[in-house]
Amino acid sequence: MSIENLLKAQGYALGFDLVGIASLGEADTHAHFSNWVSAGHAGEMHYLERGADKRRDTRSPFANARSAVVVALDYGGRTPSGSVARYARSDDYHDIMIAKLGELQHWLENQEGRKLTAKAYVDTGPILERDLARKAGLGWFGKNTMLVNPKMGSFFFLGSLLVDVDLVPDKPFEVDRCGTCTRCIDACPTGAIQSERVLNATKCISYLTIELRGSIPEQLRAPMGDLVYGCDICQDVCPWNVSFARDATPAALNRRNDLDDPDLRTLLALDDEGFRTTFRKSPVKRTKRRGLARNIAVAMGNSGDRSYIPDLEAAAQDVDPIVREHADWALAKLRDG
Repeated sequence: MSIENLLKAQGYALGFDLVGIASLGEADTHAHFSNWVSAGHAGEMHYLERGADKRRDTRSPFANARSAVVVALDYGGRTPSGSVARYARSDDYHDIMIAKLGELQHWLENQEGRKLTAKAYVDTGPILERDLARKAGLGWFGKNTMLVNPKMGSFFFLGSLLVDVDLVPDKPFEVDRCGTCTRCIDACPTGAIQSERVLNATKCISYLTIELRGSIPEQLRAPMGDLVYGCDICQDVCPWNVSFARDATPAALNRRNDLDDPDLRTLLALDDEGFRTTFRKSPVKRTKRRGLARNIAVAMGNSGDRSYIPDLEAAAQDVDPIVREHADWALAKLRDG
């Protein structure tokens, strides 16, 4: 077997669901990315603008970077939807995938008989990973901007291992299989997908509940419904996920059943220490206690359930002004309703 086929076999043995190889070079989508950032669609994600030039060429992370091994790990799209996006109902995927990519690097070093110059990325560095994934043959860009694989749908994480080894690349995925379908665009409750493959993050519920640090614009609060961390709506309606999304979260991700239908009262009452303890290994820690409490207040206000009023009254006395603001908004909505 070729080194490329052996490498892919090792990737599958480590638990990845897709493995492809791409040559490094100028990113095909860099101009689109730069225009997207310039249009203000990145919102407060200023790290994207700071790293924009580095994203121009996937060889930029280190000298003599030659190839990328691009992997995908399915996180299970058949679990019922809920207030927490499916990807966040398990341990932090960054840590898990980086560790697996480290094992893959060690295996390749043994094959090459030398220490490699290499770097692993799991949406943690200035490279356009979807670009590499398409070049590695893993899928196409859906109209919701997600990478879609014809056998898995889109409920998966992407990771890349950049190495100073010349590997034979796979054929890029050239076909757009979305056709005339616009279900993801039509289903987005905030209108964040402004046109095909153009997502205004400042309207996206995932951005609003995770990346936005301040107040959620009032006109976008009601469309958030009961969502408190992330959003799966545009993926749920995608025909490729309806047909091919998988049932189970891999054991490696250590799925947390308590986040399938979380107790919002308990989570709203957490203090900083309680929040850190509860979400120590979870992606949810990214939003911090303030953000999660803010989001829960909005969800409670949208619920129409007046039994939440005492919980919101307590939150309206919170030390954090952002939490107080959103609790007040929710209380007004429930009392007026």
